[in-house]
Amino acid sequence: MTVLVWFRRDLRLADNPALAQAIATGEPILPLYVLDDEDAGCWAPGAASRWWLHGSLTALDADLKARSGGRGLALRRGSAERVVGDLARTAGVSAVLWNRCYEPWAVARDARLMMSLRQSGIAAISFNGSLLTEPGHFLNRQGEPYRVFTPFWRALRAQAEPVGASRPPERIDIAGAPSERLADWDLLPTRPDWAGGLRETWTPGEAGARARLKAFLAGAVFEYGDMRNRPDRSGTSRLSPHLHFGEISPWAVWRAVTTAGMARTGEPFSAGVDTFLSELAWREFSAHLLFHFPDLPTKALKPEYDRVGWRHDRAGLEAWRRGRTGYPIVDAGMRELWATGWMHNRVRMIVASLLIKDLLIDWREGEAWFWDTLVDADLANNAASWQWVAGSGADASPWFRIFNPVTQGETFDPDGDYVRRWIPELAKLPTRAIHAPWTAGAADLAAAGVRLGDTYPRPIVDHAEARRRTLDAYAVTKA
Repeated sequence: MTVLVWFRRDLRLADNPALAQAIATGEPILPLYVLDDEDAGCWAPGAASRWWLHGSLTALDADLKARSGGRGLALRRGSAERVVGDLARTAGVSAVLWNRCYEPWAVARDARLMMSLRQSGIAAISFNGSLLTEPGHFLNRQGEPYRVFTPFWRALRAQAEPVGASRPPERIDIAGAPSERLADWDLLPTRPDWAGGLRETWTPGEAGARARLKAFLAGAVFEYGDMRNRPDRSGTSRLSPHLHFGEISPWAVWRAVTTAGMARTGEPFSAGVDTFLSELAWREFSAHLLFHFPDLPTKALKPEYDRVGWRHDRAGLEAWRRGRTGYPIVDAGMRELWATGWMHNRVRMIVASLLIKDLLIDWREGEAWFWDTLVDADLANNAASWQWVAGSGADASPWFRIFNPVTQGETFDPDGDYVRRWIPELAKLPTRAIHAPWTAGAADLAAAGVRLGDTYPRPIVDHAEARRRTLDAYAVTKA
């Protein structure tokens, strides 16, 4: 008999509960990945995620072949409910094992598949392979899901017991199965090939994830509390896409950073480590929210916020997408996103604030753009974070908090290095004007080769006026 291991967002060999259990049976393993755009519907992976997926599947296939004498990952396209069920029956497998996903459509699909397999006499077992805690069991004292982050984080830190490390197996007995060709899935862009910056920035796969974690532990983790808000510095882990695709487990990250903290300070939760783990906890919090509130990506968690009169400003939305708003910190972030598939988290909040609370454009427009362009696009985290800025989510930013893009730039990119990197047409401006080019004198503009409205746009909205407009529009949420 054979055990089918259905890989999903757990594209790794280490710390993989489903794979470890399958190997423990002693039976040959049929490793399968299904590109399921049908069941996912509108939340099928976006363009940047598909680029990453190609690299991650390539790496996993190579890792499997290296441990099996040349047999790798079986690839199929279609509804996973149908593909997995049909393959399990025709291949005569004894069991199907997988690690759980928590998106609402995936939860419903997996429940149907599990029932169908068991009715056919095939064991179906799922595991937690992506979260520190199970959403259905991690509740507050009232037995309800947490809706405020701070008590969630306190409870998580007190209760989280990351499972012991599971090393990659040295040998895997893999059963052969017909497979589609990854190249035929057209996950990589060709006409045009816009992924040059992504290739220069990232190394998808389990080895790339371990290398990224090792680099972070070499020093940045201990300064994380001070440097995480500085887009001009290399102060973050950049582990988010590796975590999303399951190339590294959150347990492995938790273990590694607390161990590093203990070795450095004698305390597992030293300042930088504790702050970083709170960000890992936000990922967890977002997943729990989506599990309990499945409409999170499409509806305001606080229903009154769906009464806000959003503006239909296609020109403003396009300027925002292309990094042509006239606010340098915003445009730098949007250009970084376009070039690398990633954006610094502080800048994500700034660009989101401008879209929602300066342009008064529906947060769902921003959510959709990030879904298509981020290599770490995660349904739960994306939705929860956009609703946080909009003020409509759990433990959200106050409705009246509206970031000033100029002061945000001056505070978190004080020397203008981040702006100069991503907006080279402003590189020669003096630092005092780098975040507000329209305040520069004619001589400074001329010396820098900047012609406002030509080489670089003027602001598409006056922040002070926009703030007043947004406060008026948001007033309906208090009525």
